[in-house]
Amino acid sequence: MENTNSTHAPYGDLAIVCMKGCEDISSKVDYYLMQWRGMPDEHTFVIPAICPRFGTGEAKAVFPHTARGLDVYIISDCFNYGVTYKMYGKEVPMSPDDHFQDIKRVIASLGGKARRITVIMPMLYEGRQHRRSARESLDCAMALQELVSMGVKNIITFDAHDPRVQNAIPCDGFDNIQPTYQMIKSMLKTIPDIKFDRDNTIIVSPDEGGMGRCIYFSSVLGLELGMFYKRRNYSVIVDGRNPIEAHEFLGNDVKGKDIIIVDDMISSGDSLLDIAEKLKEKGAKRIFAFTTFGLFVNGLKSFDDAYEKGIIDKIFTTNLIYGTDELLSRDWYQRVDMSKYIAYLIDTLNHDNSISELLNPVDRINNILKKYNQK
Repeated sequence: MENTNSTHAPYGDLAIVCMKGCEDISSKVDYYLMQWRGMPDEHTFVIPAICPRFGTGEAKAVFPHTARGLDVYIISDCFNYGVTYKMYGKEVPMSPDDHFQDIKRVIASLGGKARRITVIMPMLYEGRQHRRSARESLDCAMALQELVSMGVKNIITFDAHDPRVQNAIPCDGFDNIQPTYQMIKSMLKTIPDIKFDRDNTIIVSPDEGGMGRCIYFSSVLGLELGMFYKRRNYSVIVDGRNPIEAHEFLGNDVKGKDIIIVDDMISSGDSLLDIAEKLKEKGAKRIFAFTTFGLFVNGLKSFDDAYEKGIIDKIFTTNLIYGTDELLSRDWYQRVDMSKYIAYLIDTLNHDNSISELLNPVDRINNILKKYNQK
């Protein structure tokens, strides 16, 4: 593999700060960077974040390296509940708030000596609390402003729930990246008989808010598009939200066709499974889902049941956030690796080059579809 940026001098000495729970993806990113730059095996760009905690649960960060002149990339998964710490003798899983505080602690430990700081936060912290509809906090905007005030120059995230939240930091770097190419590539490898044409496959959005990403998939693949809209009961609040009373489908006939449902995340999965069941009732052939983040907050049983009943066929989510071994073992699940893409982003930014081509994968999608069709 070649380093495409070899003719340009790096902005600063590259340092990848691996926050707790990101060891796997950071090591893969490190592997690609070392290969491209011809580094010896004993070398590494990764610096582990050391955030020891006191018995009360309080913490601090210690940076075990000189920070002067470094071009620092902090990789953090704020939704990794598999990381724990002890508080008053009890084992406590780290919450998103805990992870975000650790990011700020690491930035503070750099002491203002780093040449540039970039935070790679695949799933945006508090991204779902992106707008105010009553007297409520605007947590995502506040978090972005906190990072910028501490000296962060760039924030890189994937498939933000609402990318307009970048308006909170209009004069600073904010890149919202879609895993479109990686999803399509993974499907072509996993489902060899899939046909990307208007007669056989339809892209479906689970709600009106997700139409933007679905229109992109529909356009680059040349497929028809359908949409569900959620009819909610706004007179009741359950678990902090208005419950969905029904999903209504808007689109052409789905009978005998494969369906790809595209969304940013699976939380409980109730909406996705309800939509899949309704599509099956309408005669859909197979149902797949492209979702960047698989949270599965209520466990996997409902998906196991749906798979056994033939309601779903394959769920694709990325390795950008934590996934349990139990999830990875499921036949209905396919993990999409994003580590090489992140390595490309870091390598390009470290050489102070534009990432515009990496953000627009149309040519790569067309090339892979051409090769697939030739086969």
